[in-house]
Amino acid sequence: MSGELEIERKYLLHDLPTDLDRRSGKEIQQGYLCLEEGRHVRVRSKGAAFFLTVKVGEGIVRTEYEVEIPRAQFDALWPATEGRRLVKTRYIYPLNQYEMEIDVYGGSLSPLVVAEVEFPSLDASKEFIPPAFVSEEVSENPLFSNIRLALEGRMLKR
Repeated sequence: MSGELEIERKYLLHDLPTDLDRRSGKEIQQGYLCLEEGRHVRVRSKGAAFFLTVKVGEGIVRTEYEVEIPRAQFDALWPATEGRRLVKTRYIYPLNQYEMEIDVYGGSLSPLVVAEVEFPSLDASKEFIPPAFVSEEVSENPLFSNIRLALEGRMLKR
């Protein structure tokens, strides 16, 4: 299992894009097994697929190790994530040469909508101009990390 460098910026949306295909969303259940500064381990169900992921680093540049696991392994690990979970529906929205992953959070995090864009380089991430439906960038704001959202809920009401 080799790690892939992930360069990702995160944004809050004030509106969903009008041309977003709302039927194409996939529900994601995500729970954290291990949390320490600069490193975390999570399990995730995304549709009929299941994953174990390790992320190392902080900020917009991290290393991600992800493997698909059988449902039985996901089911065995899921109880260990109690109190560290979130649910969201993910939509993929094309933006020229990039894809924006738009996450509409459920449960106590509703109506939070966050979008992420991955880039091939740090320079490309700096050159990116977000579309008009983006309200602000929150890449470096820890209140909008999935870990904080799973642990503490939405602390900042908008």
